[in-house]
Amino acid sequence: MTFRDLISDVFRTLWAHKLRTALTMFGIAWGVVSIMLMVAAGEGLRVGQERQTENLGKNIMIVFPGRTSLQAGGLAAGRLVRWDTTDIPALQQEATMCRYVLPELEQNDIRIRSRYNDAAVLVTGSYPPFQDVRSLAIAAGRYYNWDDVAQTRHVAFLGSDIAKQLFPQGQPVGETVYLNGMPFTVIGVMLKKKQNSSYDGWDVNKIFIPFTAMQELFPNKPPLRPNSLDQIIAVPKSVQASDDCKWQIRTVLARLHKFDPHDKEAAPVWDTVEDAKAFRQMTDGMKIFLGAVGVVTLLLGGLGVMNVMLVAVRERTREIGVRKAIGARSGAILSQFFIETVIIVAVSGGGGLAIAYGICALVDLLPMPDFFAGLLPTWRIGLAAVGLLGAIAVAAAMYPARRAASIDPIEALRFEAGG
Repeated sequence: MTFRDLISDVFRTLWAHKLRTALTMFGIAWGVVSIMLMVAAGEGLRVGQERQTENLGKNIMIVFPGRTSLQAGGLAAGRLVRWDTTDIPALQQEATMCRYVLPELEQNDIRIRSRYNDAAVLVTGSYPPFQDVRSLAIAAGRYYNWDDVAQTRHVAFLGSDIAKQLFPQGQPVGETVYLNGMPFTVIGVMLKKKQNSSYDGWDVNKIFIPFTAMQELFPNKPPLRPNSLDQIIAVPKSVQASDDCKWQIRTVLARLHKFDPHDKEAAPVWDTVEDAKAFRQMTDGMKIFLGAVGVVTLLLGGLGVMNVMLVAVRERTREIGVRKAIGARSGAILSQFFIETVIIVAVSGGGGLAIAYGICALVDLLPMPDFFAGLLPTWRIGLAAVGLLGAIAVAAAMYPARRAASIDPIEALRFEAGG
């Protein structure tokens, strides 16, 4: 029998047993679709939460001033600690595991107006890397740079919502806003972003100005010192360096402000890296759970496929006997069963992948919650599912087919007749 004759015979056999073929294909496709959708949902949740975390900042740590809870250097516990601008150079020099150490100074009682409208929002000052660290994407214009800081320029970068409020006519870049009567030129507008966490308010409702201008015009008021900071923003050089960066910052600040570096209450830190790790552990556990459910679904589907294949081969024992009686070799018979199974697995597995990706694409057209990135399928899971069900189908077909092909043709004919 030539290969062409073998393929032709395979398709004739599959067509002659349409119901069994359809049931087998449905079992494989259903298993693939089920596990793909479950894993895609878990991946969508993980990615959505990571994006929301990055909208607050990229692996940032916010170091707040606190109150000492331990005695240190003869000083009693319970002292208030405040950061100031002289801390930043020391931190930048000594906290070698940190990529950035930035000051932040804020005021929420500044009178803000444009020629169109008034507003009452938070004004914050820092250094230019703040834009990248806090994920402040630019919709128009630019963010302030080091020249703006060095020359104490009165320039402002507006959050997307406050820009609309102050300039309802649009195109605020180049316009003037007045902060407590002081004119500031608008140099840029932030691209609107979704943010589900914050330590001081939503960025879309803020005005960002150079740190030197903020400190000169809007310093902290008594009893705080004029050079005091509201918080320090730090970014580790890598996720792995986050603990070292945090410890170095606490050590330097403890020396400068005379508290125990182990005193976490004196320098509370909101570590988004730790939050991300905790959430990743949770989503990994969820993915493992969904994967386990998917594997059980696959195994159940595999049992269905196995039963159908076993029945199919059993019913064709007489056919095998006839083929052997007219001179067919065992190898040719097994090749036909193998090719039939491979075709079924390839078509149904490919169809299952196509259906799963189609469902994911349709679902992703719908509006998604902020924390959910949609259904995100992966080829590896799909191919693993097809491979597992395919292996089950091949084993379920080849084992009884090999046994039937090895017995005497007369025995095979009598077995079928008796069955």
